[in-house]
Amino acid sequence: MVLGLLLGLARSSFGRKRTSSLEILTSKGGPRGFYKGKNCIPTGFHTRKGGYVVVPEKLPNYVVPDLTGFKLKPYVSQCPTEAKTAEAADSAK
Repeated sequence: MVLGLLLGLARSSFGRKRTSSLEILTSKGGPRGFYKGKNCIPTGFHTRKGGYVVVPEKLPNYVVPDLTGFKLKPYVSQCPTEAKTAEAADSAK
């Protein structure tokens, strides 16, 4: 009797461990009707007959400014040199 109790406690404490964080909650392991998604905003809705209607208000609208005469180039170096700023100069004094 006592041995069965000890074996039951051992089984519950040494149960199945999760091997990765991807197994924590997926759409397959969640409750019925659970949809995890990919962290993006839907751009429309599904119809009753299986179609999809795109809502123009939900589409992203990118506003790009006019960059004519802009002096800086669109390249950022992977190995930048250290630039001295006003804060660094004040802290060195």
